[in-house]
Amino acid sequence: MPHLLQNRLSFISLLLAFAFLLTSRASAELVWTPQTGWQTEGGVFAGGNSSNAQSALKFMNKARAAEEKDSDGTAIKYYKRVTKKYPDSVYAAEAFYRLGKIRLDRKQYSKAFEALQVVAVQYPSTTHFDEIIGLQYHIGSSLLDGARGRVWGIFPGFQHRDKGIEYLKTTIFEAPYSDYSPIAMMSVARGYQYFKETAEAIDALDQMVNSFPQHPLTPEAYLYLGLAHASLVEGPYYDQASTRDAITFYEDFMILFPSDNNVASAEKGLIDMKKVLAESKMKIADFYFKRRSNYKAARVFYNEAITVYPDSDIAKLARERLTEVDAAVAKSTEPQPKKKRFYFF
Repeated sequence: MPHLLQNRLSFISLLLAFAFLLTSRASAELVWTPQTGWQTEGGVFAGGNSSNAQSALKFMNKARAAEEKDSDGTAIKYYKRVTKKYPDSVYAAEAFYRLGKIRLDRKQYSKAFEALQVVAVQYPSTTHFDEIIGLQYHIGSSLLDGARGRVWGIFPGFQHRDKGIEYLKTTIFEAPYSDYSPIAMMSVARGYQYFKETAEAIDALDQMVNSFPQHPLTPEAYLYLGLAHASLVEGPYYDQASTRDAITFYEDFMILFPSDNNVASAEKGLIDMKKVLAESKMKIADFYFKRRSNYKAARVFYNEAITVYPDSDIAKLARERLTEVDAAVAKSTEPQPKKKRFYFF
């Protein structure tokens, strides 16, 4: 996928990440300070007075205090204790969220994504939801671009671009109409193109244009649908379904977005595809004309070649062939002289 789309995706994702970061900070569900520990917004004690709530709160305070001292290992230990022992407490969602953030800072991408996913799926009412979707997009996109996670947060691991696609698709599923969904769909398409899985890339682009017809990235999606279908074209001797699909998307792009900067690219792609399709019609017409003397079928396909690309050299040749067909038909209908018969006695 060209650098233009990659740069625009990066720019939009940065804007969204910044906006969601501001939103999440302004609407925190639980508030922590070194003086008071964890409290609900407004200063009310969180969790009630039960022994479980008190225990969960104790671990949460220890975890956050360790976090403030950059003792990530200790913070992870206490947050995990909350998630395992007190999954129904008011602190569970926050504990998973903090785990995800710490893991992400340590570049433990898979564990970070899994922790954030628990919050998105099991605690969807959390005020961190939008930020979590943004963080999940960031993880998936980073892996897709070749980021290497760290084992135990220390040693560089291997690239997992395929897992990046998986995570982006999960993010779309969790929040199909979020502001991150369209750029995630475009990133998924880019990932599939990287792996030469063009059919899957086309599905992702189709989902994008159908779900977000007014999005700023929709013109690129139409253009890359044309390019993706064109990449499946094998030449005039093969099935032309992909050629026709490419023509459709190039034409749709030019009609829907006539002032877009990429119109020239669409025009070139359209001409190339029309040329292939017209050549295919010519090959079929020549076969019927020269190999089968089927003048009716030959006329149909020569005329189709002219219709597909009327101002081309191919159309000019097709018109010449039609003249030859007419001559052959006329010759075939001329009365034939009777053969002389010889009698032997």
